[in-house]
Amino acid sequence: MRSLNIAATGMLAQQLNVEVISNNIANMNTTGFKRQRAEFQDLLYQDERRVGSSSSDTGTIVPAGVQIGVGVKTAAVYRITEQGNLISTDNTYDVAIQGKGFFKVTLPSGETAYTRAGSFQLSPDGTIVTTDGYAVSPGLTIPANAINVTINPSGEVLAQIQGTIAPQNVGQLTLSNFANEAGMDPLGDNLLLETPASGAPVDGTPGSAGYGTLIQGFVETSNVNVVQEITNLITAQRAYEMNSRVIEASDQMMQTLNQIR
Repeated sequence: MRSLNIAATGMLAQQLNVEVISNNIANMNTTGFKRQRAEFQDLLYQDERRVGSSSSDTGTIVPAGVQIGVGVKTAAVYRITEQGNLISTDNTYDVAIQGKGFFKVTLPSGETAYTRAGSFQLSPDGTIVTTDGYAVSPGLTIPANAINVTINPSGEVLAQIQGTIAPQNVGQLTLSNFANEAGMDPLGDNLLLETPASGAPVDGTPGSAGYGTLIQGFVETSNVNVVQEITNLITAQRAYEMNSRVIEASDQMMQTLNQIR
């Protein structure tokens, strides 16, 4: 009975759906996290009677035919890149992006990664780094005698040096945009990598056309909507139960056949 295999594909699909939802809920407090959504497609159909085939010698055409589906498959787990909320931290080196763009991060391997999580700190030599100690491109260093640091909306980093009046410009933070942000490869640790699907990064200055602005002392929260995720979880659970009921019904039908004498 095809219904056994069909329902099994439905249960596997809903199991993956629940796993995606659980990951969203687990990361509801992760800085800069973007929620994901599982997308599904129907599998190939078996033609019992092909649509459009000839039904007689006079040329009459079958208008509908008989096609039996064989289940469902996972097409993609898609990342939703909408803006998260901004919360104040009062930390000098926390920077949130309001709008489009990613910070560039240099990994120990020399590879460039990208992130929306602007929870930055200083390394022992004064370089602005991520919480894992990876340098934020282009590698800005704050002077040891700086008494105040300001990061303006356009990404300029200004340090007030002790004994001077005018602040010193120590560098410029830049942002990178991608044609397809959902096509980036998640590395973990709030980092993403460029892929052929994402397209090449296009660097620009914060606040310029197509790029967001920076807000010092804030971080971007995840864009997970807990109410929506719980609703999706209930829907996935009920769909899983219905597919399991189909397997039970198919089993009872086969049991009835076995009992015929």
